[in-house]
Amino acid sequence: MKLQGLSSIRTIKAMKTGLCSAQFSSHSQGLPKVKLSDEELMSKVLNRRWMLHIPDTEIHQIKLSLSQGRNRDGPSGKLSFLNNTKPYFGDDLMEKGSEDPFFYVVRDDLLHPLVNGNKARKLDALLPLLVDYSVTDVVTCGGCQSVHAAAVAVSCAERGLKSHLLLRGEQPEILTGYNLISTIYGDITYVPRSIYAHRMNMLKSHADLVASNTGHILCCNDILESSLSAQSSTSSSGHIDAHGNTENHPRKVVIINEGAGDVVALLGVIRLVQYLCQRHLLGKERQIKLVVDAGTGTTAIGLGIGAQCLGLPWEVTAVMLADTIDAYRQQEQKLISDFRTRFGFHLTDHCLNEVDGVVHWVARCHQRKFGNVLEGETETCQQIAQQTGILVDPVYTLAAWEMATQLSREEMEGGAQVVMLHTGGTLGMFGLAQRYKSYFRKLKEGLSSVKVALH
Repeated sequence: MKLQGLSSIRTIKAMKTGLCSAQFSSHSQGLPKVKLSDEELMSKVLNRRWMLHIPDTEIHQIKLSLSQGRNRDGPSGKLSFLNNTKPYFGDDLMEKGSEDPFFYVVRDDLLHPLVNGNKARKLDALLPLLVDYSVTDVVTCGGCQSVHAAAVAVSCAERGLKSHLLLRGEQPEILTGYNLISTIYGDITYVPRSIYAHRMNMLKSHADLVASNTGHILCCNDILESSLSAQSSTSSSGHIDAHGNTENHPRKVVIINEGAGDVVALLGVIRLVQYLCQRHLLGKERQIKLVVDAGTGTTAIGLGIGAQCLGLPWEVTAVMLADTIDAYRQQEQKLISDFRTRFGFHLTDHCLNEVDGVVHWVARCHQRKFGNVLEGETETCQQIAQQTGILVDPVYTLAAWEMATQLSREEMEGGAQVVMLHTGGTLGMFGLAQRYKSYFRKLKEGLSSVKVALH
């Protein structure tokens, strides 16, 4: 096995889906020779092949009103919800039936039956690069019910790549949810928590095993940089064809970090922003508060960078779920720096401000240790599903729903329009039902009491 570093990978011929090598100088890490505006640079960066054939997604409008009848108090209070699946986006929107507060929901949960919306966006630019570079195997990691691991497994299998998933902890007695999907689509290895704590060493060691003695190990950022590099030559260690194959090294193993929190993951999210800001949708002039739940924070940072580079008056509000605000801000600054280095964007000083950055980080309305569910939240998810046809989960998307609800009431008097990005999480409910049996049993009990009352 050889760890194929940047100097070696640059010998791979420029991919036909990447930017033309003549656009770049050989020493610039993908920076254009001629300084372009951010919008022009954006168009060039997004001119590539994608995993998703089109960036389109549905947008629904959720109207809020005081509940009538038996609805109990909960994180949503006494509110009820009504879903308008064909909302109007005209300029005179605020004058059309806006007596009650409302917010929009970007239905990225509908992008793929098994892959979460935000995971599909993160992999949108990466998967075609892996195919173009003839990658054979992908190694990544996550928790037992990792949404990321399942997304990688499914997306790789759909393109003929083999995924190797290192999952933290022990195999559950019953396979369900994302764990079941990962098991069906990928090659699962359960890793003791003491070993998993050293993720990078763990990933590299497993990649060594997969690559064996003749393969190469690559990193996502190396492949991205190579696709932007001007150098196009053949390797002295072996012939490389137009698809990046090396005769001497049949296996190419790529390591994808936990949560796919690398700079290449930002591209698919920025593509979504470019789609949403079209004139017939959210437009480029309206004040928008875009709400999203934050695990690693990569999706929120991508939204913020996209809005900034396109000059949009949008504020990205990310509900922190898994880490401290300092950790999220550190990740934000790292990805902004990586993004500028890779693509040459001259972001404003405000974007690099340590405090503000491109994301407004906020605490969850009802704080708890990451992954925990509070009493009453499964009933709230049930209420939302029954009233709107939209399924949110108590760990991730309910947090964004609660924040969007709160902001839409605060912005009623001619303020910003509130938009929630629904990242998915449907299959997570199955794993939670195993873990929180008493909470989910109450859903059945509540249904039984209604049937008794009807009789």
